[in-house]
Amino acid sequence: MPIYEYSCAKCGKVTEKLVSFSNADEPVECPECHGEAKRIISSSAFHLKGGGWAAQGYGKQASAPSCPAAGGGCCGCPAAK
Repeated sequence: MPIYEYSCAKCGKVTEKLVSFSNADEPVECPECHGEAKRIISSSAFHLKGGGWAAQGYGKQASAPSCPAAGGGCCGCPAAK
């Protein structure tokens, strides 16, 4: 069962509760004031940051380095040594 966050309409307290998926949208009782608490959309527990492969261009087709064996510059292959 997933954990959902609920906000109380009466006192404003935000609490977490383990609730089945099928009952997630039903209001729960606030543990502080016993008012009605409704489910809220939680912020993500993780944040993707940094460049990663998409920012480094791995998704794009890059041009191949030229090879001296083919008359181009150095590509670092064994044929260049």
